[in-house]
Amino acid sequence: MKTIVKETVTAILATLLFAIVLCGIYPAVIWGIGQLAFPHQANGSLIESRDRRIVGSEWLGQNFAAAKYFHPRPSAAGANGYDAASSSGSNLGPTSQKLIDAVKARVETYRAENALPADTLVPGDAVTASGSGLDPHISIKNAGLQAPRVARERGLNIGVVQQEVGKATDERSLGLLGEPGVNVLKLNLALDNLAAH
Repeated sequence: MKTIVKETVTAILATLLFAIVLCGIYPAVIWGIGQLAFPHQANGSLIESRDRRIVGSEWLGQNFAAAKYFHPRPSAAGANGYDAASSSGSNLGPTSQKLIDAVKARVETYRAENALPADTLVPGDAVTASGSGLDPHISIKNAGLQAPRVARERGLNIGVVQQEVGKATDERSLGLLGEPGVNVLKLNLALDNLAAH
């Protein structure tokens, strides 16, 4: 009986100790390191407008539909897309007729919005949703095809718009992982800031 009581007390004390260390001390230490070493990232990589309002996170896509803005990837997150509380893809497979029809319609819309010839190859990221539905980036090719429309709508020189695209381009992770991508929110805010000057 003494052994059972002793082992029970030991188990309870070990559970309490691990709860304090792993549920209290360790998270507090990691939070503190994050706040000291990486405060921007630790607090959601939030982006502020010129008037200091938080307008989003550089890691979450938003819907921009007006012609003067660069448009993000399509989104299947939530009923209207870009819902961070319902992050997901469409889960439609490559043989799904619904997906095929949606992509065909998006290709036609993309070409029409950007005044592109009917034989222009449209980048895949312009007509397919990402796995999360919240991808903040578009490809450089996608941005390049949208740049003339944005320049025309804003009354800007195409060179100025292309320069802003370059500034909003995030390079490959560690110099070799993934592809460079253009952060749509950063780019559109930069263009709005240009217009405000």
